[in-house]
Amino acid sequence: MRVIMAGGGTGGHLFPGLAVARALKERNDMVEILFVGSARGIESRVLPRAGFPLETLPIRGLTGRGARGVAEALVGVPASVARALKIIRRFGPDFVLGLGGYASGPMLLAASLRRIPCAIMEQNLRPGLTNRLLGRCARRIFVAYEETRAFFSSPRVIVSGNPVRWRELPQVPRSEKFTLFIFGGSAGAHKINLCALEALAALSDLAPAWRIIHQTGEADFAWVAQAYRKLSFAAEVFPFIEKMDEAYAAADLIVCRAGATTIAELTAYGKPAVLVPYPFAAHDHQRWNAEALTRQGAAEMILDRELSGPRLAETLRALYRDRDKIASMAAQARKLGKPEAADTIAEECLKLAAR
Repeated sequence: MRVIMAGGGTGGHLFPGLAVARALKERNDMVEILFVGSARGIESRVLPRAGFPLETLPIRGLTGRGARGVAEALVGVPASVARALKIIRRFGPDFVLGLGGYASGPMLLAASLRRIPCAIMEQNLRPGLTNRLLGRCARRIFVAYEETRAFFSSPRVIVSGNPVRWRELPQVPRSEKFTLFIFGGSAGAHKINLCALEALAALSDLAPAWRIIHQTGEADFAWVAQAYRKLSFAAEVFPFIEKMDEAYAAADLIVCRAGATTIAELTAYGKPAVLVPYPFAAHDHQRWNAEALTRQGAAEMILDRELSGPRLAETLRALYRDRDKIASMAAQARKLGKPEAADTIAEECLKLAAR
């Protein structure tokens, strides 16, 4: 059996796809899996280390690029579909799974033209343009939120949850100190870095009782690490954390963005968080993701335009003082989690591929 995983561009699309790929391999180690994405996406860096082959398409995104950028992207669509058809002829897939992101569009269109069964994954509460269009030809539409059904109005929708990278968190030595984990995605988030340092300066009286783990992104690492030397907190500062599962396991509270993969991990592992949605995400999807958690009492949200050092300090101090609330947020997050999502999607994909 041969399967193409199409899409990527960001970790939010790629990492759930990797989780499904591994679940497929666990069920049938004879399954051949080929990823198809973009040379500009994170997949070109991650997949070689993960041991999966990658083919790329000459496609670029449409959203947020202005008239000229859209025109340039549209020029690449016919060439991408043509290349996708060549990949299909050469690889001969039994099934194609769209991971989301602009690179999935040409591949699933080509699969539909060749009458190859396909499905899509939608990680966000509000689907992006590519998936809204592809939903019309997909045999299955895997979504993370019950509310997402309304955007597809299709009986083919399955609320599977968003696949996470690790089945369970590792056992790590628990610190006696209250551990705050701060990150803004793999590339970091400058505003979160800046406001977190301002907040911690205002919380210096709590320093003896706190431990900080901070992923800054490469661009901000040097100055953030330097700033921590002037603070009295025990802090571990990294430009990038390879073993994010260990950081999650150690954390009592998390400050982070609200990307789909982050939301899935927070809920799968039952971690309370202060969410700061990225304001320039397509269709403002991070705000919708964050609001879904805050409505259920699983997180608190501070909009990016409202984020400041004093505001974050006030929120963190209040939560630290109210451990019952932190425990309640963790319990609510765990109720929302679907750690079995990768298994659910893999089983459905194998059924469709075998027909």
